[in-house]
Amino acid sequence: MNPYAERVLQVVESIPPGRVMSYGDVAEYLGEGGPRQVGAVMSTWGGGVPWWRVVHADGTAASAGHLQECLANWRAEGTPTRGDRADMRAARWDGRSVDSQ
Repeated sequence: MNPYAERVLQVVESIPPGRVMSYGDVAEYLGEGGPRQVGAVMSTWGGGVPWWRVVHADGTAASAGHLQECLANWRAEGTPTRGDRADMRAARWDGRSVDSQ
């Protein structure tokens, strides 16, 4: 695993339960890469971190093939949703504090 991947996974591990970041949010927080690079890291090494907390910019789950597992994790964590998407206004985490909106 390369250092960039390690940094991405550290950010994902720091996202509080019930909150999400988009792929682009993770890249912006790190100040490097972009959504596609974060997606590549997550598809290769993301299985060991709370992958359901990283979503597309519109709040849709990262993988349609894992939608039911993602929704179950969101329900268990109390993630605000709108249908089968994370409610980005209510659930987005800025990386600064547990209570930030």
